[in-house]
Amino acid sequence: MKKINIYFILWFLIGSMEVFAQQNITFTSKDATISFFSSAPLEDIEAKSNLAGSALNISTGDIIFKVKNTSFEFDKKLMQEHFNENYMESDKYPFSEFKGKIEESKKLNDNGNYTLKVSGTLQIHGVNKPYVTLVAFNVKNSVIKTLASFDVRLSDHKITIPSIVGKNIAEVVKVKIDATYKNGQL
Repeated sequence: MKKINIYFILWFLIGSMEVFAQQNITFTSKDATISFFSSAPLEDIEAKSNLAGSALNISTGDIIFKVKNTSFEFDKKLMQEHFNENYMESDKYPFSEFKGKIEESKKLNDNGNYTLKVSGTLQIHGVNKPYVTLVAFNVKNSVIKTLASFDVRLSDHKITIPSIVGKNIAEVVKVKIDATYKNGQL
């Protein structure tokens, strides 16, 4: 079932970026990892999904990520239930997505380490918000590895934390992305 979901996400991602197919320079990542960390006075909360899909085009700089919200796993099942039912409303908003542009993306044609600016729109909980962050890229023999980290303010995406659990959940969470891209079509 998980394999079907990731292929569906990648098909959707590539379909969203028609330029990729036309220029045959698609790089995809079928098992990107997206994690987040919340540090609050009463507890730390961490969750991770290894089922995010991503595609990038080094010619145009287009990049897209998509993850199914229910694919995030927590240490405590109760946290996972609250995340999907109370905060993310995953039945109503099943996916989170980022669409953006990599500045100076043509550098990724050559082996090396690069820190490039990525800007775009992050959609979480049905709310779009622009983000700009620096992303580390490592290119070696047509394999591109990326590491990114940025902060997300929950209220920016209309995720409301009840005051009774305000000391359990941070207002700003740290999001990390780790993806390995390979050239080629699905």
